[in-house]
Amino acid sequence: MTVRYGLIGAGMMGQEHLRNLALIEGAEVTALADPDEGTRTASTALAGPAAKAFSDYKEMLSADLCDAYMIVGPNDLHHAMMTDALATGKPILCEKPLCTTSRDCRDLVAKAHGCAPVWVAMEYRYMPSSQRLLADLEAGRAGKLHMVSIREHRYPFLDKVGDWNRFNARTGGTMVEKCCHFWDLMRLITRSDPVRVYASAAMNVNHADERYGGKQPDIIDNGYVIVDFENGTRGMMDLCMFAEAATWQEIITVTGNRARLETRVPRPGRFEPDGIEREAEYAVADRASLRETVETVHVDDTLLKAGDHHGSTFFQHRGFFEMVRSGKGTPAVTLEDGLWSVLTGEAAEMSAREDRAVTLSELK
Repeated sequence: MTVRYGLIGAGMMGQEHLRNLALIEGAEVTALADPDEGTRTASTALAGPAAKAFSDYKEMLSADLCDAYMIVGPNDLHHAMMTDALATGKPILCEKPLCTTSRDCRDLVAKAHGCAPVWVAMEYRYMPSSQRLLADLEAGRAGKLHMVSIREHRYPFLDKVGDWNRFNARTGGTMVEKCCHFWDLMRLITRSDPVRVYASAAMNVNHADERYGGKQPDIIDNGYVIVDFENGTRGMMDLCMFAEAATWQEIITVTGNRARLETRVPRPGRFEPDGIEREAEYAVADRASLRETVETVHVDDTLLKAGDHHGSTFFQHRGFFEMVRSGKGTPAVTLEDGLWSVLTGEAAEMSAREDRAVTLSELK
């Protein structure tokens, strides 16, 4: 059975999705919509001859050419796009963040009740190194978990059409736009919901000399965040978006009473001076033996070249594809998961700007 996809939004991330869908036998892109002509033209060429292009996504939905839809537009448009796509009764894969505010997320949770399944795109769950860590946690290798630390030292926000990603109003803020991935991972790892957030963050380096309609960007480019979870586990996020020279873009560390488990993920190959894709590492530091073992985590080069997320976009798509094709199962990342990731980021934004700890109950 062929699954026909329609993309709502076909910019940079949309094109990564197109490259990965092309690797899945039985997946076919039959429609895409984007208001920008240049983006639309480039993405249509990438999607293949079966894809019909639309400038208005509502016209695409009315044409009813697809079995499933993907929401890949700017963050602040997700709520409206999702509302319209839900009405089709077709399964949906929605890019992160689900919405820019927890209020809009809650509205979608309510609207989606009884509808076709919605899967929220949280690529970082599907990195092979993350999967390795999660499997070892499940097996009890770390023992009783107490601490989770995630460091992302990376390049600044990339240029996008209209540079919509420079402003909190359109993105939800860096702690929502970028870090929702990591709040989702922390919640998945700890198997607990966050209860309190304290953040110290600022915009110190990036985009300071840019102006859009006379307005200066206000997006955070670095910060530290502490998250307390209901079960007593604690998490820490260390973000820097002007550290593009770092070898390891993401380092995810979980520490229990038996061992420390750590994944180390390199920056995308297109940001390497030589253009070569590097492999991730996975390390286990065992308390009993006082030894740390380190091994590489191999990812097929074809998958590495298909996007910036170390193969995870492909593995995520494979799960969504099988769910749609079989007509069985439930999304691995639910609307409620998407809501929690936005809620935590919203609390971190509030904490950083108000210089205080924020309890999640304030935002519920």
